[in-house]
Amino acid sequence: MKKVVLFAALGLIAATGASFAADPAAGEKVFAKCKACHMIGSGAQNRVGPELNGIDGRKQASIDTFKGYGADLKAMGEKGGVWNAAELDKYLTDPKAYNPGTKMAFAGVKDATERENLIAYITGFAADGAKK
Repeated sequence: MKKVVLFAALGLIAATGASFAADPAAGEKVFAKCKACHMIGSGAQNRVGPELNGIDGRKQASIDTFKGYGADLKAMGEKGGVWNAAELDKYLTDPKAYNPGTKMAFAGVKDATERENLIAYITGFAADGAKK
């Protein structure tokens, strides 16, 4: 019985511990898909999409200098919506489903591991563009 409980616990740890295995370096490579519209890091500026520094914990649609937010995302931010790993995962899976009014013509990152790595990369920058 002890072995069954031990294996069950190890399986649970393995299943829920996936986020600990995220690879920001691999996420930087995935970010290449985003670079045409977004910047991150030192000197990042808005492009077609907003700069992404400090996105973890940031209110949705809150970069004052970016004027391209859609009404849906603005409403989410006004209702207290905040970007975090879980919200980014939902958004990056299918941006149009998450935010129907988005102008973003990106289909999303369908591969869960790529998405997890991307999120690890983009949440690793502070609001000033420095790596955390």
